[in-house]
Formats: sequence, C-alpha cells, structure tokens
Amino acid sequence: MKLTISGHHIEVTDALKSYVTGKLDKIVNHFDDVVDTKVTLSVEKHKEKDGKHAECTLHLKGTDLFAESSNVDLYVAIDEMTSKLERQVMRHKEKMQDHAKDAPKRAPVL
Repeated sequence: MKLTISGHHIEVTDALKSYVTGKLDKIVNHFDDVVDTKVTLSVEKHKEKDGKHAECTLHLKGTDLFAESSNVDLYVAIDEMTSKLERQVMRHKEKMQDHAKDAPKRAPVL
C-alpha cells in the first residue's frame, strides 16, 4: 500500500505520521485490496470554519472511498475520519462477498 500524508497550513510531524499510519493499518487488516491512500491534514483559521480538518481517499481495486472529518482537536478528527473509512471498507467488503455468493455456477460441458 502506498501512503501519502500531506499537510495544508500545518507541518506534518513524525508523531502525526505514525498516528495516521497506525490507524490506517487497522483498516488495511480488514481489506487487503488497498492500492493507494492519500491523507490530507489541514488547519482552517476562518471565523466560520475554525478547527482542524482531516480527509482521506482510499483507492481500492474497483472503487475509491472518501472520508473527511473536522474537529477542534486534530487527533479526534483523524479518529472520526478513520472510523468512517472503516465502516465504508466493511460495507464494500460485504458487497463484494455477497456478489461472489450470488454468481451463477457454470454447468459442466458434456
């Protein structure tokens, strides 16, 4: 899995990188077909959008998943974002397994 962590108006420290990597590793354990992951951490300093923002795009074989979250604390925003992604991955995995069960079997050639 290729992981890209970038920051917008924030310096991505080693502690943030290891925290995000640890959270995303749990998601990869659920589903092995993750091709690429892009995480963007940002700080908004506008009056109406004051807080930290975390967003992630997960490229899977056949689809892309996206989740974002905002909070005053960046670590809480990362937690919320990864929990959203985990739910999406589990739902995608269930759909893949359901379609595999419904696939018609070929009749043997005589």
